[in-house]
Amino acid sequence: MQQNSDQVSAPKSAAPSSDSAASSATPGGSSTAGEARVGVGRTHGKTILLGEHAVLYGAPAFALPIPELAVVATATAHDEDWLDSSVYAGPLRSAPDELAPIVAGLDSARRAAGAPEATLRIRIESGIPVARGLGSSAASAGAVIDAVADALGATFDAQTRFDLVQGSERIAHGSASGLDARTTVSSAPIWLENGEAIPAAVGAELRFVIADTGVASGTRGAVAGVRARHDADPAAVDAAVRRIAERTRAGRIHLAEGDAATLGSDMDAVHSELRELGVSGPELETLATAARAAGALGAKLTGGGRGGCLLALAADADGAARIAGALRGAGAASTWTVRLPPTPAGPADAPPASTAADTSTSTSTSTSTSTREDRT
Repeated sequence: MQQNSDQVSAPKSAAPSSDSAASSATPGGSSTAGEARVGVGRTHGKTILLGEHAVLYGAPAFALPIPELAVVATATAHDEDWLDSSVYAGPLRSAPDELAPIVAGLDSARRAAGAPEATLRIRIESGIPVARGLGSSAASAGAVIDAVADALGATFDAQTRFDLVQGSERIAHGSASGLDARTTVSSAPIWLENGEAIPAAVGAELRFVIADTGVASGTRGAVAGVRARHDADPAAVDAAVRRIAERTRAGRIHLAEGDAATLGSDMDAVHSELRELGVSGPELETLATAARAAGALGAKLTGGGRGGCLLALAADADGAARIAGALRGAGAASTWTVRLPPTPAGPADAPPASTAADTSTSTSTSTSTSTREDRT
């Protein structure tokens, strides 16, 4: 499988297997006598199936984990704060503004660990494309927070960890629902409603294709744009939010039933609403048209929009291959094919959101597998 190195946020030389990627942190990072303790944190990517933007106005949403898009962070004691990544390598005090969420995550994690004066060297290795709506910021911040806790011998409860990641996400995007913070450490699809999250049921094997437009997603700008529309015409935006919420709830039922065709219709309907809210773009529309022409059951933007990625639902494995080829032919920089196997529903009395997400991270098998091909 080809790798397109300029599309990833850090080198993938130490990317974990999908099983290990589903774990939030590895307690007791490796060290030997006389050597500094190495803290390790592992997270992974995500894609929003339905509900983006509307979730910021109280509507439900749900997302799928992508364990193969893995992030690994390590933290070790050092004489000054230092960061090694493909974006920047050097003293943390000189890190570019785009890494402010990572800096904030490091600072908040060591304060929460009771060691605010500790100086650490952080290394981040990530397979998630940056600014594509696939959870790069939440996954990177989460991996760093877990690595710092591990290096300092601290254990964060689920709510503390969630709050720390959310703090970084607000710096990255201005407003954050919490869905990314939960799904990037979950092994199961996550349903989020009223501030609580539970694993979502999948009634039959499904195959999705994710296509990168090659254009960075302007999540902060897209969120601000919808907010401006709401300020100008709250009735119209609230009506769109209600329609997205209806389709999202219906989509949860169709996902649980394994009804791919109707789920695809839900995706198309939500994409139309998001387009009317001004968060699509020409590249996304081109790819959506190409996916449907190639037989996709549904296609929609995923994440913030205005660039980023398209998510398409295929009827089967052959259909996924056909759709992926059509999307690359239509200009997609990269595609990933994600297999989502059947999974049971979460318990009716699921714990609060951050706890539900946390308890799902330690399962030994991931709920999706993916392959990637880049346009040549």
